[in-house]
Amino acid sequence: MPNPLLFKENTAFRVFFLFSIAVITSSVCCNYFIQKQAPDFRNLEQSVSTEIAKYNIPGASIAIIRGEKIVYSKAFGTANIETGEPTRPEMLFRLGSTTKMFTAAAVTGLAVEGKIDLNEPIGSYLKFLPQKVSAVTTNQLLSHTAGICDRSPMYGSHDDAGLGIGIRGWTDDWMVTSPGTTFSYSSPGYWLAGYLLETVTSKPYADAMEKRLFKPLGMTHTTLRPTMAMTWPLAQGHEIIDGKVKIARPAADNSATWPAGSIFSNTHDLAQFVIAFMNEGRLEGKQVLDPNVITLMSTSHVIIPGEAESGYAYCYGLSTRIYRGYKILEHSGARIGYGSDIRVIPEEHVAVIVLTNRTDGSLPETIEKAIELFVPLSSKTAAMKKLTVMPISSQDDARMVGGYRNGDQQIEIAIHDNRLFVKDGVHPETELFKRSEGVFAVGNTDIEIISGAAARMDYVLMAGRAFSRKHLAP
Repeated sequence: MPNPLLFKENTAFRVFFLFSIAVITSSVCCNYFIQKQAPDFRNLEQSVSTEIAKYNIPGASIAIIRGEKIVYSKAFGTANIETGEPTRPEMLFRLGSTTKMFTAAAVTGLAVEGKIDLNEPIGSYLKFLPQKVSAVTTNQLLSHTAGICDRSPMYGSHDDAGLGIGIRGWTDDWMVTSPGTTFSYSSPGYWLAGYLLETVTSKPYADAMEKRLFKPLGMTHTTLRPTMAMTWPLAQGHEIIDGKVKIARPAADNSATWPAGSIFSNTHDLAQFVIAFMNEGRLEGKQVLDPNVITLMSTSHVIIPGEAESGYAYCYGLSTRIYRGYKILEHSGARIGYGSDIRVIPEEHVAVIVLTNRTDGSLPETIEKAIELFVPLSSKTAAMKKLTVMPISSQDDARMVGGYRNGDQQIEIAIHDNRLFVKDGVHPETELFKRSEGVFAVGNTDIEIISGAAARMDYVLMAGRAFSRKHLAP
């Protein structure tokens, strides 16, 4: 530090000193802005164009969030192939199962407020449920461990009453496994969670979601109701019929399934939720979500069978895994006419939202490229693990042969010439190969033994759903 007297009395030195500080400050600021300059999105946009053409997706809307801001938002392609109307960022899409994270947020909020106990049997709140269904807990519903079958009827009632009417028609046949036995993805489990929200709040599910979640978050163009969605800019849903992309007619809707996959929203509104989620519930300086809700939603509540090594687990309305060096939280959605993906990197406060207007439409490479622009992901694994095929034993035959069910879905495992085959009523009978003890493969899908007696398998897990032997009473 210069002598104070010298600095005060020597004008030339003072000028030189201030000039030096200015140069250093300028250099630091320049480097800072170079590091923080906007990334080049050209490769990202080329990826979108490539993927929507590759997967026959008419249109898509994308948003990238960093910290507390949307740093990129753009729409691509066509909102309606018949009129040629271009897709715009403000347009609504229907989410599909991405809806589950919003239902989970609202229901978990009830628990944080002390209005429900996540570990209390659901029958304590819904007295009319059949005996076995009444034993499941809200924790099990939100984590897909309740043992309820999976169904996705796309058409049905348009009225608020449809949810309760559907639930009141359940029997114990809706159970596939005993509660807590294993992970088994179940949209009906979220219908039941949504009806719990409706019952406790004394409001129709759609109204409860608006009051408890959408309105506080400023999600002003988000709704469950098609008659409200159609009053705002809306991307028409499309599907592939006979190899051609066509508008999905009639538009799918079933109020009995709204809590599992029916929100209409756009990338801006969804970003409001994501920003609050990544910033301890704060949005534009206001506390709009209880941090305890975010903690519960981000916590791994069940490891997906066979996925312990990757850390793949289900939380509440979100799955989690370790990917390229980072923990990610995500959920995708698919329904007739639409597809959606929301992926969050909590550590870096970065998230990507992708909405498409084609049944089960997704842009996986685009999502990855978007994250790579802001997060230093580790290199991709260069080599694939070699698929090991083990001989199938007579014990395997005895344990596996038989019929299995999950709601309306059924599979049969049979033996021909000392080889095991599986058929599901949709695809041709396909041979099973043994990968390891308790794990078999059919094409790119694993079939895993979940539990059972030594001489027989009682449950199998296929595509994330548990199937029980037809003659067993779970």
